[in-house]
Amino acid sequence: MLKSYRGIRRAVVLILAATVTIAVLLPDECGAIPAFARKYKMSCTTCHAPAPRLKPYGEDFAANAFRLEGKEPARYFHDTGDELLTLQRELPVAVRVDAFVDYTYQDKRDITDLKTPYGMKLMSGGNISDHIGYYFYFYMSERGEVAGIEDAYLHFNNLFGIELDLLVGQFQVSDPLFKRELRLTFEDYRAYGLKIGSSPTNLTYDRGFMILYGSPFGLDAVVEIVNGNGKGEPIMDNFDEDDWKNVFLRLSQSVGPVRVGGFTYLCNSVRQNAGRTVENEHYYWGVDGTLDIGDRLRVNAQYLERNDDNPFFFNTSPVDIKTTGGLVEVIWAVHGEMGRPFVTFLYNYIDSELEMLDYRTETLSVSYLVRRNLRLLTEATFNEEEESWRLVGGFVSAF
Repeated sequence: MLKSYRGIRRAVVLILAATVTIAVLLPDECGAIPAFARKYKMSCTTCHAPAPRLKPYGEDFAANAFRLEGKEPARYFHDTGDELLTLQRELPVAVRVDAFVDYTYQDKRDITDLKTPYGMKLMSGGNISDHIGYYFYFYMSERGEVAGIEDAYLHFNNLFGIELDLLVGQFQVSDPLFKRELRLTFEDYRAYGLKIGSSPTNLTYDRGFMILYGSPFGLDAVVEIVNGNGKGEPIMDNFDEDDWKNVFLRLSQSVGPVRVGGFTYLCNSVRQNAGRTVENEHYYWGVDGTLDIGDRLRVNAQYLERNDDNPFFFNTSPVDIKTTGGLVEVIWAVHGEMGRPFVTFLYNYIDSELEMLDYRTETLSVSYLVRRNLRLLTEATFNEEEESWRLVGGFVSAF
């Protein structure tokens, strides 16, 4: 068995080495344009490197309520004669389709799965005034099911004439950290989606408000006030099952190629157990950083800790649970941001007093742009806890 296992590891390394070599040697070209790019008649590379990962310009565009600085192109709007109505001639719509082949080797078993498609979503976004934008996407298919609305919000930009923004709607609590939807790997940022016990809280989707402030000297502040129940269906017509709201606070500072940040997330959830109201008071704290080395290499790192005082909602003898987690991500633009090949290394870990939640993986992923909006991906992940290999190949497309 050991000899067979070593053979599989050797094959994985050879496949990835060959893929990286091919990606490095292939030439670079430009490509195609969907959604916002159609509106402004620009390449996807203006904002992405590669899609869906955002460049600084793309981050600024999104922070500006999906509007370019300066005057919007008049051809894109109807002249209604009403200065209070900004009416787009066409609703900006894009479609994203992902499909993969998944192979896992675990416990002497080979498992192959065709995830074709793995996900398909309908996306739209734009501006309804100089300082108000919107964005949403509807997951028409995710893992074979209709997942419904995920991101959906109005964005009020530059309130009171200062760098103060307000988002109202549904978004990921972790968006001010590292955006899961913009990662290049099939492997997720696992610590963000982890739930402890019966508590619904994690760092993914929730409903509420996000307030953002950017200071003139590079300090950014974010405050979120959310239900804490996720994006599930209402309970007795309410999306929040208790009287508490969860509060997320974050500060980050950029200095040259380095950005460092820290956050805390104060949470509470309630359950009825044998006629009694039982609470789980819990909180997160964490630090993160980003380092840009030239224009080809980026390193992202995250550490977070979560503490729950009664995640199973016991009436008596509550159990405290401490969980730590994080990630290290290295993204290499082999030929620069305008190139075709990109290589990503992702290290995920979760270490919990609930040992069943422990998770530790190393992922090496290679992307190659056939077009700017069609990205091929091949990826290998080793799971240390399960001593298993996972190979994924497929494509991510948008049009």
